[in-house]
Amino acid sequence: MGKLREVLNDLHGDNCALPLALEAMGERWSFMILRAAFNGVHHFEEFQQELSIARNILSNRLSKLVDHGIMAREVMAEDRRKVRYQLTDKGIELLPAMIALRQWGEKWGAGVPSTPVLVDARDEQPIGPVTLTAHDGRVIGYKELLWKHRSELQPLGQARVRADAPAAAVAAE
Repeated sequence: MGKLREVLNDLHGDNCALPLALEAMGERWSFMILRAAFNGVHHFEEFQQELSIARNILSNRLSKLVDHGIMAREVMAEDRRKVRYQLTDKGIELLPAMIALRQWGEKWGAGVPSTPVLVDARDEQPIGPVTLTAHDGRVIGYKELLWKHRSELQPLGQARVRADAPAAAVAAE
């Protein structure tokens, strides 16, 4: 992917956001709680029952998700002892990552599609694979990527097609 590459020993997110994302979401129970939230689970007891998770672990993970702004904690007005956990906009934006991990697991783990199947609400057909896209919407693969320092980026419309770019990418221009 070119000569420039990420600072790989940056474990605190100073130059790369991946360590920060992993700090917020980087363990199994956080993903399982998030999956449950995407499936309409909102209350502590529901999470515990649906996931068969220990109370202390659930409490810790929910607190961490709230602290990171991925979920919001709301005390219910009608019963102050009951708390509702809801995905925030920040949490909802994790959906593509969750779907990509599920699709990867279907292909390389289980080897079969999961059920139920996630479909487009408009036509009730299964969603497509999560892909990488270029700024203009072209689907691109790993071999079509390279690292550039932010200061080297050209303004949109002034980008050039590299002479060593794959032929399909050049032909699309």
